[in-house]
Amino acid sequence: MARDVLFFLSADDEAAAATRLRGPGAAFESVSCHFIDPDTAIAEWDMYFEEPSAEAPSSERLYAWRPWPEWVVPPLNDGVEVLALPKRLTRALANASLAELEELAGRWTARLWSEDGEEMTDDDLLAVLQRVARLAASAVHNGGGLYSWSF
Repeated sequence: MARDVLFFLSADDEAAAATRLRGPGAAFESVSCHFIDPDTAIAEWDMYFEEPSAEAPSSERLYAWRPWPEWVVPPLNDGVEVLALPKRLTRALANASLAELEELAGRWTARLWSEDGEEMTDDDLLAVLQRVARLAASAVHNGGGLYSWSF
C-alpha cells in the first residue's frame, strides 16, 4: 500500500518517467490520495468500465484482470512507482457520468473496507474519482496521458 499517491497529467511517458525521483510537483496538474494501492485501484476502475457492476470484485478476479497498469519506469527497491493508466480507462473516466463515478466509488470503498477495515484511507474516494475524471478529460482533450506516482 502506497503512503502517498498522485494521479497526474503528462504530455508523454518520457516526461512522466522524469517524475520518478521527486514526484510530479507543481509542474504537473495532479490529484492526491493516501494509503491505497494505485495498481489495484487502476485495475478496479478499468474493470468497472469494461464490465459494469455495483459489486466489488473478489481479490482473485481483480488480480487476474488484464491489462494490468504498466510501469513507465521499472520500480527499484525504494518503493516509488510510476504507472500509466490504460488509454481506454482514461477515455472512460473522461466520459463517466456522476452516477457511474458514484457507483464506482461505492464499490471501491466496499472493497477497501473489506480488505483494510479501519486502516482504510480517509480520503473521500468519490471526490478523488471526480478529480481524476477531470484530469482524464483534460488528457483526452489535449492528447496527453494520465499517470500515477506513488511512494
